[in-house]
Amino acid sequence: VQLQASGGGSVQTGDSLRLSCTASGFTSGYATGWFRQAPGKGREFVAAIRWTGSMHYAEFAKGRFTLSRDKAKNTVYLQMNSLKPEDTAVYFCAADSTIIPSSIRTASQYDYWGQGTLVTVSS
Repeated sequence: VQLQASGGGSVQTGDSLRLSCTASGFTSGYATGWFRQAPGKGREFVAAIRWTGSMHYAEFAKGRFTLSRDKAKNTVYLQMNSLKPEDTAVYFCAADSTIIPSSIRTASQYDYWGQGTLVTVSS
C-alpha cells in the first residue's frame, strides 16, 4: 500500500489550497485521514473520511476545510479555504482498512502514511 500526498505550497492569508491523497494497493473499505505537523509540535488530526462516506473534522477545520473523494481514482481531496498562518504545517495523509470510528482521529491507529506535503501560509 502506498499513499501519495500532493498539493501543498506557499500562499497568503485567506488563500486556498487543495491537497490530494492517492492510494495504491487499497481498492475499497479503507478510511483516509489527514493530519498535520507544525514545526516543534506533534501530529494533529485535521479531517478524515470513512469508506462509508462519513466525514470527521477537527474543530479548527470546520467551515474552512472540506473533504471529497473520487473512488474511481482512489483519491481523497482536502480543500482548504481561508488559510491562516497557523495552518502552516506539513500535511500527511494516512489510510487504514480496519480503523474504527472512535479511533479515526488518532494518528497511531493508521497503518499507512504518505510522505507529507508542506503548506506555508504567510501573513
